[in-house]
Amino acid sequence: MKEEQKILTVSDPMLPFDRQLDEIICAIENPVFIRFFLSDTATQTAALRERLRWNCPISIIGQPPLNGTKIAAWVWSCKDAEISIADGLYRIGEWYWYTGGLSGKEDSYGQTIELLDDFSARLESAGMTLEDNCARTWFFVQNIDVNYKGMVEGRNHVFDSHNLTAGTHFIASTGIQGRTADHRNVVMMDAVATREKITHLYGLSHLNRTSDYGVRFERGSVVGNTVFISGTASIDNMGNVVFPGDIVRQTGRMLENVKVLLEEAGCSCSNIQSMLVYLRDPADYMVVKAIFEERFPRQPWIILLAPVCRPGWLIEMECVAAK
Repeated sequence: MKEEQKILTVSDPMLPFDRQLDEIICAIENPVFIRFFLSDTATQTAALRERLRWNCPISIIGQPPLNGTKIAAWVWSCKDAEISIADGLYRIGEWYWYTGGLSGKEDSYGQTIELLDDFSARLESAGMTLEDNCARTWFFVQNIDVNYKGMVEGRNHVFDSHNLTAGTHFIASTGIQGRTADHRNVVMMDAVATREKITHLYGLSHLNRTSDYGVRFERGSVVGNTVFISGTASIDNMGNVVFPGDIVRQTGRMLENVKVLLEEAGCSCSNIQSMLVYLRDPADYMVVKAIFEERFPRQPWIILLAPVCRPGWLIEMECVAAK
């Protein structure tokens, strides 16, 4: 299958939401995965769901696009893909997607455990396991400054029961602020698994193991020709925030860290297929936009309002590359 990734944005931020939604919907072709970014999930989600017509994994996240629009989308497309659903997983080729996972528990700790347990059970029904087959996760945490700690502790609890340790491996991931239409959903999870071999990226010249500072995820993963770079910020190989308070220098260090991880996977920045960039402070948007326009004039990227897990980090990004 020949896959293509696109970031879809709206041409005119002055349009009302229904017109912006029309633009995005009309631009989506042959999707095998879609993540929608909304500026206000509480008022916009129902209208979006009424327009969904695709039989593919879809995620809807409250992360406002910082270009002033109300909606944007990250789309994976493949013209001839066959999509099937079994055990609550969407199968597209060798990928098994789990999207929009929600929990009825009351706090981020309980919700994270329930989400990972549910995903693990679905994998086992399909003859796979969390530890052997999960290639990538995304955790969207409402009010991350308050609820991130519970998400991390819940993930650590589940990983302990699956022998996901510093001596074995973790799973590539992003943990970032995001919300759903229901304020009771403190944590939402997307994930993708595969039966193919998964290798992990570390970037130890620039980054340390995340378990050194109490969290558990790998810096990236490689499946065949696909490279997933986890949420990456301005951090050094001792786990310290680098260049606190300086958005320009933090952006530079973040991009340097991503470059190191891509090189470990046998890639360069020219192999990047899509980039999601998260900012804590919307006032930094124009500065970061100028940097990305200069560095990546032809590659798809979007800048979203989504605070990072440590207040000292002003910016974080993730990307997908193709070898």
